Amino acid sequence: MPIVQDVFTVKRKEYITPNYIRVTLTGNVEVFKESTLGDNNKVFVPPNNMNSVHMRYYDYEQEKWILPELDVRPVMRTYTHRAIDLEKNELTIDFVNHGLNGPASSWAIQAQKGAELGVAMKKAKKELYPKRDWYLLVGDATAIPIISVILESLPSNAKGVCLLEVHGKEDEQVLKTKAAIDFVWLHNSAPEEGSGLYEKLKTIELEEGSKFGYVACEFRSVKEIRNYLRKDMSWTVDELYAYSYWKSGVAEDASAEDRRKERN
Repeated sequence: MPIVQDVFTVKRKEYITPNYIRVTLTGNVEVFKESTLGDNNKVFVPPNNMNSVHMRYYDYEQEKWILPELDVRPVMRTYTHRAIDLEKNELTIDFVNHGLNGPASSWAIQAQKGAELGVAMKKAKKELYPKRDWYLLVGDATAIPIISVILESLPSNAKGVCLLEVHGKEDEQVLKTKAAIDFVWLHNSAPEEGSGLYEKLKTIELEEGSKFGYVACEFRSVKEIRNYLRKDMSWTVDELYAYSYWKSGVAEDASAEDRRKERN
């Protein structure tokens, strides 16, 4: 599947909640016109001592990506576009504020207007979810962008429950949707030490008819929720998509293989 990528610059930045940073980028946004909003993308964060991004390139003769030298190589992380506006030439990405420890969070906290960020995305259109009457959306703070995209695209006759876990009351967001969705917010100031999503989900009355679940959160929580829905509640493969965005205590690149094996 073709990958499109480019380097973009910060146009503006705002804290939409105390622990959620929205960065609006500008540049050749047109390259993503055939990509799917809500699909995973890669961001390329420059080393701390650099303002510019040195991107990889694809060598078609060798059929592989050629990476920059180590001293200038950016850190690659997985994110989700929150919005793409071709008319305004804007690309919006939301970052959870993890402090200065994580490379992407650190970049978002310190980024000023004009700062560079590399972005890559698949050049393909796809459906994020099938048509159903009732939806279960479950995620922690890292999943709010994709869940927001799903909510905004649901038809007015859809119903469901959206269960989200954030740092505290101050990090709850008003998420727009035309569907009849019941929102349930959990507060967790230490998500790396465990989540309450699984236990809370077990208290929610689930639909028995036409339904679909989209689950995106920490590795252990995804396993618990998937096992509960599949084994205890007898949901089928076609009724559930579950994927871990991160694994507690393990960097993204080190946990990638474990998370891929657990997908759905």
